[in-house]
Amino acid sequence: MSTKAFKIAVLPGDGIGVEIVPQGIKALDAVANKLGISFEYNEALVGGAAIDAVGTPLPKETLELSLASDAVFFGAVGGAKWDNLQPVSMRPEPGGLFPLRKSLGAYANLRPVVVFESLTSASSLKADRLEGGLDILFVRELTGGIYFGKPKERREIDGEVVAIDTCSYSDFEIRRIAHMAFLQARRRSGIVHSIDKANVMETSRLWREVVTEVAEQYPDVKLTHMLADNCGMQLLRNPKQFDVILADNLFGDLLTDEAAMLAGSLGMLPSASIGEQHGGLYEPIHGSAPDIAGQDIANPIATILTAAMMLRYACDCPDGAVMIRCAVESVLNEGYRSSDIATEYSNVVSCSKMGDLIADKILQD
Repeated sequence: MSTKAFKIAVLPGDGIGVEIVPQGIKALDAVANKLGISFEYNEALVGGAAIDAVGTPLPKETLELSLASDAVFFGAVGGAKWDNLQPVSMRPEPGGLFPLRKSLGAYANLRPVVVFESLTSASSLKADRLEGGLDILFVRELTGGIYFGKPKERREIDGEVVAIDTCSYSDFEIRRIAHMAFLQARRRSGIVHSIDKANVMETSRLWREVVTEVAEQYPDVKLTHMLADNCGMQLLRNPKQFDVILADNLFGDLLTDEAAMLAGSLGMLPSASIGEQHGGLYEPIHGSAPDIAGQDIANPIATILTAAMMLRYACDCPDGAVMIRCAVESVLNEGYRSSDIATEYSNVVSCSKMGDLIADKILQD
């Protein structure tokens, strides 16, 4: 483990972002206290907050700070206030989050879906589908596909308005994300399900061909190809068959939101967006939730678990990551819940209180 002071760009963003990010920092500070490491936090604007303040969703200063930092700790961006801005590149996600990921070279989005034993009752599935625990890792390609393909436009054809989005993938983009998935599977249970629509899409046919080639370099990992719609069904029918799920940008986005309900709530799922040149961008997978913003009721656990992923991948501190995960599980075992995962028997606490409980548990253990 490194003993250097880690420079962290803190980008809370919009909505509940400003409430959940401080809870993740509480956990990081508790780990730092226990392990003798240190963090230098530098906060900057992004998304709608940046639009309101300086007129752009990704200010130059924010991008420069992010590139100069060891990692980016991100909250959430977006909201109805900015949904109809023109051009589209002025909106918080396409103009802020997406180009930030691309600038960092963060092409691989790692999204673990873990069902804690104490939360099986909060899952959308019957308990018997989750017996023995559930631990799935989604590896989502993040900088290609239909979200970035050109042209992306509207035009009039024969008197009708036609919208065009182009899905584009190169051999290189598919190959590097496939290697990431197989390497992750090698550290886990050695199973990769690669998701596509090779029955109807040319990009998916290339995807399947390249992933099959990459698999030959990992004889210790079992590869299964699965159509995206079937994967959506199988996640509900038999989720325990999965270990690592490899998917393109669009399918990965859709399927991980579905899988979030296996864990009980979007508020439980962290993510890491990583590449080869930078420590990466770390964000919970949920959005800015403007409907509950400012009420101190958001679930901060996804953000706290995201801090654990940052420790593991950007700070070479797996011990700290384990400490956070164990603290989260311990607090949940004691019956504490945010409102989105609560039952009638839960001790429901605020966003900030949950952050305090988890940080205190780290310090006590």
